[in-house]
Parts: sequence; structure tokens; C-alpha cells
Amino acid sequence: MADSDREKAANGMANLSVGDGTLDVKVEESEDFVDPWNVTSSSAKGIDYDKLIKKFGSSKIDDVLIERFEKITGKPAHHFLKRGIFFSHRDVHQVLNLYEQGKPFFLYTGRGPSSEAMHLGHLIPFIFTKWLQEVFDVPLVIQLTDDEKFFWKDMKLEEAQRLAYENVKDIIACGFDVTKTFIFSDLDFIGQCPAFYQNMVRIQRCVTFNQVKGIFGFDDSTIIGKISFPAIQAAPSFSSSFPFIFNGKKDVHCLIPCAIDQDPYFRMTRDVAPRLGLPKPALLHSSFFPALQGAQTKMSASDPNSSIFLTDTDKQIKTKINKYAFSGGGATIEEHKANGGDCDVDISYQYLRFFLEDDERLDKIRQDYTSGELLTGYLKKELIELLQPLVRAHKERRQKITDEQIKEFMTLRKLKFDY
Repeated sequence: MADSDREKAANGMANLSVGDGTLDVKVEESEDFVDPWNVTSSSAKGIDYDKLIKKFGSSKIDDVLIERFEKITGKPAHHFLKRGIFFSHRDVHQVLNLYEQGKPFFLYTGRGPSSEAMHLGHLIPFIFTKWLQEVFDVPLVIQLTDDEKFFWKDMKLEEAQRLAYENVKDIIACGFDVTKTFIFSDLDFIGQCPAFYQNMVRIQRCVTFNQVKGIFGFDDSTIIGKISFPAIQAAPSFSSSFPFIFNGKKDVHCLIPCAIDQDPYFRMTRDVAPRLGLPKPALLHSSFFPALQGAQTKMSASDPNSSIFLTDTDKQIKTKINKYAFSGGGATIEEHKANGGDCDVDISYQYLRFFLEDDERLDKIRQDYTSGELLTGYLKKELIELLQPLVRAHKERRQKITDEQIKEFMTLRKLKFDY
């Protein structure tokens, strides 16, 4: 079944549709709930991603796709792909076909600046996007949706802007190439770029209030800022929104790495694109980085104990993991040694899946913990010793970032590509 057919089939099941996309936020069988602002699951293992793929109508990332990545780039696949952390996609084979033909594409990802300090989960799309940019050598645009946070959070406009600039420092600290990367804040950029605003209003004219109610759950009391916002997040999907980068070309395809809770925005975008004569964006979906307390919810920037933040000290990291990281081990040492631990629910192990790159080491930890040979305390110690230097190094890079560097990344300019 083609991607568009899967999406239409999903529409029929959900009965909440916009063209080739639908938001079926509730996976009834497991009582999972996913939308762009909330993620909950009744299972200690977290979201059932196979069911979510069926409900959303996307395609599973399989061995065939991973092998294509390796063949085309000549590089080993990122461990996020091999371990199923990025697990779902839309039209990525088409993007790889274009790359093989020597035709360009670009990357687009983003960040909603709801807090001054980003946490480990926020790093996932940026780590993977950086890898994609390096192996394919393509331009990247990063959107900071400070306007969205103003609409959804109880904060002043000036505070939303300030948080955006604080988050820029964390993004730059990931190591992006300034000659290939443009970072922009909606509140600053839209007034500077008529082409971006023109695409926004074109998108707005294609989507009815009834459709956004079905996609995003808006109702008659929803403020109009929220209702119009999806067009703002959709606009960076099109190269024509950035004429200073793409020399006015409208047909450069876009690949969007993001968490799957952002997919509703881009299902709407994919529906609108053909009516605008523009290419549909392709997507790579990541799973959710779980809260320390367990995989039933994703982390909250407003709860300092739900995750490891990029500002945490070595002591804070150690304390949080030892005190709050949900254990899949036995209630007693004897019980654990007899029955073993459950890596599928153990948060320390799940965090290691994201950040421990050594496949052999990770597999050995899984075997030893599952057999009961490795105790929860040692598993937590392994994670602490991995995360402390990682966060420390990120903080050091962040502290060295200057206002001049931020300005350079956020200035409208031609990147290191010709079109």
C-alpha cells in the first residue's frame, strides 16, 4: 500500500481527516494518547509505536531503508536508526531517490522554547539532524516557535523571545555548521521575509476551521492565534519560504526529523502542498524520550525532576537518576537475581539506548540485567558515568557561544550551496 493510501485508510478509521492526513490521537486498544502537546500511555513500556504507525498511516523504518542509508551515504547508519529510536517515516525513499539522482533537498526541524534549560530529550532531534546534515551535506533550517509558546503558555511575549535566544545557545552547542544552517525565531523572522508570510497565508486559505478542529482538537473557545499557528509551522517545509537560501527555487524537497507528536502539523502540510504546486515534505519520526519516572509520559520542562537538564551539575544528575529513575529490577536483590530485570521498562537502560553508542556494550548490559547478574544500582551507575561528562561538555560548549555567533546563525543570508 502506498504512503498516501495508508494515510487515507487511517482517515477512514479515525473519521478526523484533512486530505491525506488524519490525527487519531487516541490509540484505544492500549489507551495511548498522543497529540502535539500531550503524550500518555497506560503501559509501563510506553507508547505502542506499531499501533501508532497504523493509526497515523506512516511507514515503519525497516532494514531495507536502513541499508539504503548506508549504501547511499557510505557511512554506518546512526544508532538512532539501528535501534528504532527513529522508527517511522513518510516518503524518505523518495528523498533518497532524489539524492541518488544528484538533486538537492534540505532539512527542517525546530524547537518550541518553553523553558530556559533544555533537557536530554530535546537533544534527540538535533543530534540526529546534525548527523543527517553531515552525511548528506545539505542545508538546514531550524524554527524556534516562540509565537506558539506565547499562545499556549502563560508567558509574556518578551519572555517567549528571551527563551528562544537561550535555546539557540543549546542548539548551536550541538555543533551545527554555521555556513550550512539558518536558525530563526518566528517573532523576529516573519516580518523580515515576505516570501515566508506569503506561504503562510497560502496555507491558511487551504485549511478550514473544521479541518483544524479535527486535526488538533480545537473548539469554539480556542483563541485564533492557536487556530492560525499550524500554517506557521508548515511554511518552513517549502524552499520558496527561504528565497535568500534557495535563490527563489520552489521545488527543493524537504526532510523533517521530528518526534512523532509533531506529525499532525505535517499531515496537514502534506495535504496542502499539491494544491500549492509544491512538493510534500518527507518525515522521519522519533520515539519519545521517557520521563525519569517511567515511560507513561514524555518529560516536562516544567518539572525539574522529570529529566536530566542540560544545566544540571554532576551531583544533580547523580541524585536524579538514583532517586527518580524508574527501575525494572526486582523488589529485592534475591528476587532480582532469581527473575532478572526488565529492560523494556527500566529507565536507566532506556536512556542508555539513546546515548550509549557502543552496541556491544549495550547488548552486554541488557543480557546481564535481564539475567539478574547486573543489579539496578550498577545500571544506574553506568548511566550516571555516561551522562555526567556528556552534559558537562555541552555546558562548556554553550558557555563559549557569543552574541556574535548567535547573530551569524540567525541572519538572513545565502548558505554554502548554489541553486
